[in-house]
Amino acid sequence: MEKKLSDLSEKLKAAFAEQLVAVILYGSAAMDDWQERGSDLNVLCVLKQITRKELKESEGIFKWWRELGNPPPLLLSAEEVKRSTDCFPMEFHDMQERRRVLYGEDVIAGLAIDLSFYRALVEHELRAKQIRLRQKAAELLSQPERLTRLMMDSISTFCVLGRHALILSSHEPKWKKKEILDALGGVTGTPMRAANEILAIREAGKKSQGHDALALLDEYLRETESLVSFVDALEK
Repeated sequence: MEKKLSDLSEKLKAAFAEQLVAVILYGSAAMDDWQERGSDLNVLCVLKQITRKELKESEGIFKWWRELGNPPPLLLSAEEVKRSTDCFPMEFHDMQERRRVLYGEDVIAGLAIDLSFYRALVEHELRAKQIRLRQKAAELLSQPERLTRLMMDSISTFCVLGRHALILSSHEPKWKKKEILDALGGVTGTPMRAANEILAIREAGKKSQGHDALALLDEYLRETESLVSFVDALEK
């Protein structure tokens, strides 16, 4: 992980020179919850400006980074970082709590996050991910291994959104996925058995053996519905 991050920082510095303001690691890799088998390396890249020229210069780097199995760096201008906290309160909140500056300025420290739309955004993201899960699952019901992979791929996002549900409801925010699921089981009244099983399969890198993928999906959908209902019922 450290070699990949070092290589990325060097490539970004070489490509953007004085246009590069900061390179910041965030997400599971910045909070001791990163696993080589299933976790992404999430990086914020902040530039002074973003035009077609900067996009062209990033093309090869982003392609190389994606080929390593990571999402492309989040590319923002310094001004966008200051002005978009109302649109991305979850992301900036998490960066403020857990981040690592790989290069340049710590543009997140002291950032004022606008929480005006926080609850609505958490519910929106939950409902959107829930709908997407259903859509994709409908195509995979006869393919248990691919169905299990779909659930494994979704669990990190639901854990992130679950953490923000805890924050919104004034419960202690958790960071590790297992801790988040345990806390959500307490506040929603729905034991997150399926989500915990999916997480265990994901972390062990197992194929879909020893469990019923369809039954697991049924319970997982009930748990995601419980989480959506919990956030929907919070004070608006």
